[in-house]
Amino acid sequence: MTPLPTPSQIALLDDERLEELAVSWRAQALRGDRRAFGVAHAFEVERRRRLSASQLQQLEPLAPVAPRKPWWKFW
Repeated sequence: MTPLPTPSQIALLDDERLEELAVSWRAQALRGDRRAFGVAHAFEVERRRRLSASQLQQLEPLAPVAPRKPWWKFW
């Protein structure tokens, strides 16, 4: 069984290398290598995590929203 890479090992990889490894391991898994599924999944999870974190940093902060007035009057 192929040992899964540890989070510290995955964290040391740059984004390009991480993508290369994810694609190559996924290709092996699609060819029927059952041991490659877990490794491919670990690389893909880290890739998605990094992508979502970088996209969140690019967003502008939202302007504060004023509280709405109720549409009814309470006496």
